[in-house]
Amino acid sequence: MKIYTIGFAKKTAQIFFEQLKNTDVKQVIDIRLNNSSQLAGFTKRQDIAYFLPTICNIAYSHKLEFAPTKEILDGYKKHEISWQDYETKFLALLQQRNIALSKNIFHNSCLLCSEATPEHCHRRLVAEYLQKHWNDIEIIHIL
Repeated sequence: MKIYTIGFAKKTAQIFFEQLKNTDVKQVIDIRLNNSSQLAGFTKRQDIAYFLPTICNIAYSHKLEFAPTKEILDGYKKHEISWQDYETKFLALLQQRNIALSKNIFHNSCLLCSEATPEHCHRRLVAEYLQKHWNDIEIIHIL
């Protein structure tokens, strides 16, 4: 099973949607805490919910259970905690939430967040968390 990840930062709408169209992604799962601000650009909640099925024939869903808390996110953005601390806190949060996981939800799905690359983004952490639960997952980061 494949799980894709993608960030929209430093991408034009054309590149973003073309990258998704060139995969076998059937659903984008938005795991951002904040997906309605002006900073989200073409990936603002209402816009991307329209663009994905219209441009790419890809479904859209927003799953806040895979987003960090405001406290964790702000702590990292304000340089109050390191990336390593962020990872530790976020992975503990996922464990604490005890999310019921169904493979069907994630089959041919793409986790969406904002960061340009996955190294310092929670979408990578979520994908790796899922990979630990199901060993047969291949993670593909769309760059």
